[in-house]
Amino acid sequence: MVLRVAIACDHGGFKLKQEVVEYLESAGIPFQDFGTFSEESVDYPDVVLPVAEAVARGECDRAVLLCGTGIGVSIVANKVPGVRAALCHDTYSARHSRLHNDANVLALGGRVVGPGLARDIVADWLETGFEGGRHARRVGKITAIEEKYALRRS
Repeated sequence: MVLRVAIACDHGGFKLKQEVVEYLESAGIPFQDFGTFSEESVDYPDVVLPVAEAVARGECDRAVLLCGTGIGVSIVANKVPGVRAALCHDTYSARHSRLHNDANVLALGGRVVGPGLARDIVADWLETGFEGGRHARRVGKITAIEEKYALRRS
């Protein structure tokens, strides 16, 4: 199966996004770039929400989001039901976010992670599958929480 990958950043993650895009291109991994396309200041919720919604709707299988620390983009992405965004600064966390949490969004900090490490994190994260088993039960409980609170809002 070929993954449909989305990528987006704010101004703080722009330089690192360029490195990740270069990696995706060199690895032959297809992706859709949702922006931003410069270091001009933008509000990260504006670039994150379309990506998170695309993942939640199943239009993209996974996404990589970047801002200065990765914190802001992960908070916004996790507001969208069906999104499980993991902020990772190392390959171990990236692998386990997939193995145990079935994370479908990877958040990176452009001012925290260097380009070489970012490439390794993205590569490991994209190559790692979900273990299922006891972890599927836990991810199912996350989905149940999302559904519970969605009903309260309606």
